[in-house]
Amino acid sequence: MIITVASFKGGVGKTTTAVHLSAYFSGLADTLLIDGDPNRSATGWGKRGSLPFTVIDERQAAKYARNYKNIVIDTQARPEDEDLEALADGCDLLVIPSTPDALALDALMLTIEALRKLGSQRYRILLTIIPPYPSKDGEDARKIITEAGLPLFKTGIKRYSVFQKASLAGVVVSGVSDSKSAIAWSDYKAIGKEILGEIGK
Repeated sequence: MIITVASFKGGVGKTTTAVHLSAYFSGLADTLLIDGDPNRSATGWGKRGSLPFTVIDERQAAKYARNYKNIVIDTQARPEDEDLEALADGCDLLVIPSTPDALALDALMLTIEALRKLGSQRYRILLTIIPPYPSKDGEDARKIITEAGLPLFKTGIKRYSVFQKASLAGVVVSGVSDSKSAIAWSDYKAIGKEILGEIGK
């Protein structure tokens, strides 16, 4: 199974999503995270601590990929149309994270438009960094995306500082001592289960 995480905008939780989906799938089978972001954020995350899966540079992919059942690819932000076509065609599902603010949603629609032109249907949108109540940004964004007829994960990822703590410690969020760790991890587990259901169709 190959899952690619891509976005036209930075700061939407792309690497956080790639890391936590890799962690979820690593509980099911050997999982490889390919770091294709020039910032090498996932690689840095892993070097600061210990992750339950292997992280490699994209230039090492040919050597390592054949040894793993599950592969998650963290891509660079703002891929060109040509790159997006290759990414969408080369995976079982393209996960597109987006925060619920207007700028991110505009960038999301550009991504979707590009995918439509390419004729790709193998994608699903993930709302991330959703602000807490009383903000209704998450609900409003979900309504906009749903009314546009776009595929959207049922679960969204809420904004918790525990994700930053996990990144700094080099661990998955479930490995951080924080009152929000369990619920933050449960959100990504729910996304993982949705992906398995989607690919298994």
